[in-house]
Amino acid sequence: MRITNTGLLFDEPALSTPGYILICPVDSASAFLLRPDGSVAHEWQTGNGMTNWSYLRPNGNLIRNERCENRKGVALTVSGRISEYAPDGTLLWQHDDPYQHHDARRLDDGAIYAAFTELSDDMKAKVPGGLAGTEIPGGPFGEVIRQVDEAGVVQFEWHFTDHLIDRYGLYPNSNKWSYGHTNTVCPLEDGTFLISSKNLNLVFILDPQEGVTWEHQSDAMSGQHDAQMLDNGNVLVFANGVYQSDLHHSQVLEIDRATNEVVWRYKAKDDFTSFFSPHMGGAQRLPSGNTLICEGNKGCLFEVTPTGDIVREYVSPHFVQSETFGRINWLFRARWYAPDAPEIKSLEDSVAL
Repeated sequence: MRITNTGLLFDEPALSTPGYILICPVDSASAFLLRPDGSVAHEWQTGNGMTNWSYLRPNGNLIRNERCENRKGVALTVSGRISEYAPDGTLLWQHDDPYQHHDARRLDDGAIYAAFTELSDDMKAKVPGGLAGTEIPGGPFGEVIRQVDEAGVVQFEWHFTDHLIDRYGLYPNSNKWSYGHTNTVCPLEDGTFLISSKNLNLVFILDPQEGVTWEHQSDAMSGQHDAQMLDNGNVLVFANGVYQSDLHHSQVLEIDRATNEVVWRYKAKDDFTSFFSPHMGGAQRLPSGNTLICEGNKGCLFEVTPTGDIVREYVSPHFVQSETFGRINWLFRARWYAPDAPEIKSLEDSVAL
């Protein structure tokens, strides 16, 4: 199916949530802040990247994953560079780690991120599960959560193979590229980190001192992305559905941390297979109670009410000619900001929105 209609396709202003949305097309050197009508309020020209996970700091600066020159690990997904840009595009800070991939967050004194690691032949042989015949040169790789200071000096490391390999195996359908394949490293207010491991179907909270303090493993998440802590203490995830045993389809799940039960879910009401993003995507709970969903492989952003009614839909017109994937408008993730959010107010002090 070719995408023929783009831009803001549908909106019910009385029910949708006004605000700005940051998108960063996959395999592009651009980042766009969108107005509620879908037009571009501000654009950054930066380095290129695959996952291009980007977000705004309260000071209006852009944090972005980009490709470094000597990337190592799983070639398809590795980024290797974390950059911070001023609103005018000036590079303010940068950290290179050839193994860094998918997610990185700027801290006051550095950054926290996921990275691949090299495993010994003995350890590679111990990696459980996965689909035979999907190994790649050098793999399977290990996985580490790594924190660095402002100068790039490592302050903390936590290796998946040291703590999880005896309890969790790769999902049987997953490629044997790496053990963990982390796509979320989200700092929490108490100094812990919310982690999402795609090929283990696992989300967990990591305390640098105490280790794992909460975990949820469920094949229903099926290669999930974009784990987030909600104000009510529950965890929101984009459940891709790539490892589903029946018809493949995506969902968004809200998980009660006290019971580990799903207390809210979104899936398409009519043809449930019409909502499907196999290897990227995300969701964000909005102040209105609605949820913004990023169906990444279709470049589609849509907003749903708590009862699952779609009240706004936008398809990205920002296509990229990718050497690997052809002409795509993929979005790894998106982030919504209120018109009076600190990030937007700081931007308005520097550029016209």
